[in-house]
Amino acid sequence: MSDKPTTTQASAEATAANDTLANLAIEPIADGMLVGLGAGRSASRGMLALAERVKQGLKVRCVTSTEHRAEEAAKLGLDVIDFGVIEEVDYLIDGADEIDRAMRVIKGSRGAMTRERILCWAAKRTVFMVTEDKIAEPQIGTRFPLPIAVMAYGLASTRRSIRHIGLNGVVRRDLDGQLFLTDNGNLVLDATLSGNEDLLDLCDELNSIPGVVDHGLFLDEADEILVEKNDGSIERLTR
Repeated sequence: MSDKPTTTQASAEATAANDTLANLAIEPIADGMLVGLGAGRSASRGMLALAERVKQGLKVRCVTSTEHRAEEAAKLGLDVIDFGVIEEVDYLIDGADEIDRAMRVIKGSRGAMTRERILCWAAKRTVFMVTEDKIAEPQIGTRFPLPIAVMAYGLASTRRSIRHIGLNGVVRRDLDGQLFLTDNGNLVLDATLSGNEDLLDLCDELNSIPGVVDHGLFLDEADEILVEKNDGSIERLTR
């Protein structure tokens, strides 16, 4: 069998090589690092760019926030290890559904916010990659619903508690109409925000509800956010 790359592989390699956002995100990654990979589309761009550097000789190991991302990374030749035995991650690249200029983030369109938060807390440095259309003014909560991961056990009671803090969450379903389940087996409620909430108070209120496993508010996890502008330039937000 020929080792020559297929047309699809060659196209993906060329795309990764010319992806300014992704290559800027992975630029600080050095030999020996343990790299976290988020679940979203932007994180996938970073993963492709990282795989190209690995082909050129970079030696890293990776942990992922979803089983699907682990399978994708392994197919690209990345060394994926079990996060269960890892205490600390050197560098995390991830995407976001919505950000604001205060570097607050909403995540969870893929339902992986619980694992992604654990990765954020384990990472020495967390870098989010987004396109310009993900910027919300004046704060997050104006463009995308807030995902809330909940246990199926006591669902009605949990939803009642969520309503008491002013949110009404719709149970997420997949394209076939089946209940969407996270890799941890939780349900997801998608709640609409008004855009003028006190986000710190909202975090505290959600965290106080026993049936809530996690939610998509990432208010201080980002060390850096790279924003791909419509003209192709990159804006860098740092904390």
